[in-house]
Amino acid sequence: MIEQAPRQTPPRDQLRLMLVDDEPLARQGLRIRLAQLNGVSVVCEAENGRQALERIATHKPDVVLMDIQMPGIDGLGVVKALCADPRLLNNLPYIIFVTAFDEYAVKAFAAEALDYLLKPVDEERLLEAIERARKMLKQRHRAEQQQQLRQLLARLTGQRESELANPEQQAEQLAKLTRPRKLVFKDGHTILRIAQEDIRWIEAAGDYMCVQTAEETHVVRTTMKKIETEADPAVLQRVHRSTIVNIQRIKSLEPHSNGEYFLTLDTGKQVKLSRHYRDKLEQLQQ
Repeated sequence: MIEQAPRQTPPRDQLRLMLVDDEPLARQGLRIRLAQLNGVSVVCEAENGRQALERIATHKPDVVLMDIQMPGIDGLGVVKALCADPRLLNNLPYIIFVTAFDEYAVKAFAAEALDYLLKPVDEERLLEAIERARKMLKQRHRAEQQQQLRQLLARLTGQRESELANPEQQAEQLAKLTRPRKLVFKDGHTILRIAQEDIRWIEAAGDYMCVQTAEETHVVRTTMKKIETEADPAVLQRVHRSTIVNIQRIKSLEPHSNGEYFLTLDTGKQVKLSRHYRDKLEQLQQ
């Protein structure tokens, strides 16, 4: 958890900036570069999407420099939530994406005339982005940027802009958008990013979890509850108090006499579906 150090209120003519990145060193690098610029002040930071949404509402920064690839709610998920918030309709912060995305995504940013910084961040490009933000905010072009953000989301997700703007579909679309493709685990001193589709099953082993992929078993320090919160239920489902399985890998489902079921995965692995998780049965049988 980031400790928010007390900050002095910046003068009104200064841009109030917020940094969002799950890597502390990345935030520190931006902070050092921004400290050398005139007329800007970093008023808050966040290390994930949920913190970003909370602190944008609290601190109301003018500009948000935000990483895209973060565990949990990623940068695009934050943007989706901001665009769906009627309170921010005329007061959306200016977003500058910080990305290591591939060429396709970079072209999407360029096509919608949105600012992005490629990692590692170049000082000249950073200054250029800040100055453009200052100009856009001065000219009150927030609504224009909000439309550009919607167009970017539509381009990257394949959704229609009307779907992104439809309140009845926003909750479902946001859930799909903010689920990470990869889960992040700590294995000793190593940070692992494992695609959910590559996970066969996860089992509890005391204070640790054994994450089984096709190639190897990773022993990681986390909890079942945390994995459940972050996992895409269309891929990973908890079927027992100590087991999560990739439901796309289930080969057969056989009832047991005591009301439990045995699941057989395509690897031959058998696991129990306990009575407590029988509400998952309908989805598993689809």
